[in-house]
Amino acid sequence: MVDSAKSPFSAETTRMMTHARRILEAGIRAVDAGEAVRRHCIRRGRTLVIDGRTYPLDEFRRVLLVGVGKASAHMAQALEEILGDRVEEGQVCVKYGHGTATRRTRVVEAGHPAPDENGMRCACGILELAGRAGAEDLVLCAISGGGSALAPVPAEGLSLMDKQEVTRTLLACGATIHEINAIRKHISRFKGGNLARAVYPATLITLLLSDVVGDDLDVIASGPTAPDSSTYRDCLALLDRYEIADRVPPSVVLHLERGVRGEAAETPKHGDPIFERTRNVVVGRNLEALRAAGKEAERLGYRPLILSSRIQGETREVARALAAVAQESSYSGMPVPAPACLLSGGETTVTLKGDGAGGRNTEFALAAGLALEAWKHVLAVSVGTDGTDGPTDAAGAMCCGETLERARAQGLDPLRFLTENDSYTFFRRAGGLIVTGPTHTNVMDLRFFLVAPPESLGRAEEIRPAR
Repeated sequence: MVDSAKSPFSAETTRMMTHARRILEAGIRAVDAGEAVRRHCIRRGRTLVIDGRTYPLDEFRRVLLVGVGKASAHMAQALEEILGDRVEEGQVCVKYGHGTATRRTRVVEAGHPAPDENGMRCACGILELAGRAGAEDLVLCAISGGGSALAPVPAEGLSLMDKQEVTRTLLACGATIHEINAIRKHISRFKGGNLARAVYPATLITLLLSDVVGDDLDVIASGPTAPDSSTYRDCLALLDRYEIADRVPPSVVLHLERGVRGEAAETPKHGDPIFERTRNVVVGRNLEALRAAGKEAERLGYRPLILSSRIQGETREVARALAAVAQESSYSGMPVPAPACLLSGGETTVTLKGDGAGGRNTEFALAAGLALEAWKHVLAVSVGTDGTDGPTDAAGAMCCGETLERARAQGLDPLRFLTENDSYTFFRRAGGLIVTGPTHTNVMDLRFFLVAPPESLGRAEEIRPAR
């Protein structure tokens, strides 16, 4: 992430960046997909124990394995290790570059965040395998973030191109993941409980890595095995709220309108008999990553404080608000005195207005850095726990006043890069990008501010926000 031996930053900043790397690694390691599965699934002879509930394997004719999401291949690998030859067949779909070796489960790589033909073929194959499950079978399903884009099976009358266009429009308009997935569910034959419908009447147990605020089962990967709480009417209201009805394919609007009129089947709801033999278990979540990161920060000498694992909102506005908390920590010792590590999680959104490169995490780091430019002893860090930030090869970035000083010395205008949504390019040139590669997990974002004692860089009363 950060090579301290070659760092262009000062010794103090390099030290904080090295600490930041260790804190990030601890947080991500705590939510490793395979380990998350192993913590919740144990085999005791001929009995499978999942989150405290027992399943005698002799009662099932076959065990099948399906899944979608960036971490689903590593979840499937762990399940195969636990169950051995009891897994007869399986298929999962992951993002390109996120696959791993499995014995009996076919791993298909596909497009994310824009769905593609590979994803559609794999999702159709999963539905076909699910449809072959009978009442005497056990189907294990591994779900993680990214599953919404990786399982594009268009509803009747819609095309893959329609879904691709809707995805691009929703990602650019600033809608939350809950809102985006409500629409995805209603233009799909896979999401919104429809995979559970295909599996019924087999026993279905879904293990989920949560990448959504609140761990809502019907939002993670658009809830393929959970009852859906959203409706067609909700979807039309979202198009109106973000004023994008004229920017999505007319066929999509027509489909949603048909659904409101009852001419297209609603997604399965609570109380539907198809869920009588279905169980959903969250095996990993954002808060676990924050806690582990906090423990590592404490080991390194910082006072950790988790502010929230549920933060949403426009990225640069959230960055400024949290930067103000870091300023207060440095200035008054509230809510925790320096040396401090102020942690938060969740998932913010970016409303695209420029045509630059970057994602919500590099944008967060840049916006926070601008808010902290005069506070030389505060480092802002933000990463996507899946190792990907938008359509880039970075997981996120770290930024401090020294970063901006170096940038301005190179003739770079940080505010212009922020305005043009070009945060990735800024950090690539100024320094501070965090590149991890695939992390084999996905539990939203991990953000924190490291606040060093002011005396390490000057007297507290000399540190004032830029005017």
